[in-house]
Amino acid sequence: MSKRGYHHGNLRQALVEAALALIAEKGPQGFTLSEAAKAADVTPAAVYRHFTGRDELLAEVARQGYEIFAALMDYAYDNGQPTALSAFEATGRAYLAFARKYPGHYQAMFESGLSLQGNPELAAVANKASGVLEKAATALSAHIPPEKRPPPAMFSAHIWALSHGVVELFTRGAPGTRSPFPPEDLLEAGIGIYLRGLGLLPPDA
Repeated sequence: MSKRGYHHGNLRQALVEAALALIAEKGPQGFTLSEAAKAADVTPAAVYRHFTGRDELLAEVARQGYEIFAALMDYAYDNGQPTALSAFEATGRAYLAFARKYPGHYQAMFESGLSLQGNPELAAVANKASGVLEKAATALSAHIPPEKRPPPAMFSAHIWALSHGVVELFTRGAPGTRSPFPPEDLLEAGIGIYLRGLGLLPPDA
């Protein structure tokens, strides 16, 4: 069967889907643009009408991932309802849920070596996702006396790092096999310890 050329319908999205399949098989740096073209059943020449190289294709996969991620985080936050604390904890759980449900997007976002500084469009949508967590941290830290209150950006960065660490160590691959505890329990306990240290949870909570 001959390869299809430019008139492929939504070729750009077909290439994104092909890239996601290849990421699952080989990792974000394990395939070429020509392989993506083959997987999408189009000629390599057709691909270059949309992407100049693999990194540009990966950037589009990552951009779509950040859009999904931001939407999931915002849904989990639910405008801070029913409480600032529960809404904040929900955003942490949403991080794990995203990594599980969208592993290809996750790898393109965090494991492909893409530079946010070199891609303003990607940086903007990434900031939208992190902005949800910072908003949650801002609302929760309002309960801390000002002289003991960490900057919301630092507060949210700590939880982002904790969530990311749990994902990388215990959620990617076979969830929970390298830990006697489920990833969700590890994250919840870690967040609890952090919030207790800030005085946001009583010692026996």
